[in-house]
Amino acid sequence: MARTLMRFTGVGGQGVLLAGSIFAAAKINAGGNGLKTSTYTSQVRGGATVVDITLEDEEILYPYANDGEIDFMLSVAQVSYDQFKYGVKDGGVIVVEPNLVHPTEEDKKRWKIYEIPIITIAKEEIGNVITQSVLALSIANFMTGETVDNDILRTTMLSKVPKKVHDINNKAFDLGLQYAKEVTA
Repeated sequence: MARTLMRFTGVGGQGVLLAGSIFAAAKINAGGNGLKTSTYTSQVRGGATVVDITLEDEEILYPYANDGEIDFMLSVAQVSYDQFKYGVKDGGVIVVEPNLVHPTEEDKKRWKIYEIPIITIAKEEIGNVITQSVLALSIANFMTGETVDNDILRTTMLSKVPKKVHDINNKAFDLGLQYAKEVTA
C-alpha cells in the first residue's frame, strides 16, 4: 500500500483530534507504521487545530504532510477548514460538518466534498458529543478505502476509551460507517 495522508481539523476543544492518535496506533497494531503530528494555534480561545496522520506499510521517512499531498481531510470548523484545506490534493476527499463548515463553489470543483453532520449525529443519535472522534475515525477509514482493517481500528479505539463508554463508541463507529456509505452511494 502506498502512503495515506489524512488530516483532521477543528477548533480547540473539539474531539475529532483524538481520531488521529487512534489511527496511528491502529496502523501500528496492524503491522504497519503510523504517525500523528499535531499543530495547535491558540486553542484555548477556539483557535484552529489540525492533526495530520501518516499511514504507511514501509518505514515513515518524513513525518509531515506537504501541501497538496493530503488524501483525506475531515473538518468541523470553518476557521480550520479555510486555513488547512489547501493541504488536500486536487481531487482528494473532504468531509465537512455542514452546520459549521461551508465550502465555496470553487472548493466543490477542486475536491470531492461530502457533508456529514458529525456533531449533530454525536449529540442527537448517540447522545454524547465526545463520540464525534469515533464517528470521524470510521468515516475516514471508509473514505480512504479501509486503510486499516475495521476490526483492528475498532479494537484499538476501544483500548483508548474507558470501558464504561464502549457501547456508545461502538455505536458511533457503526454510525460513521453507515453515514459514509450513504453519502458516497
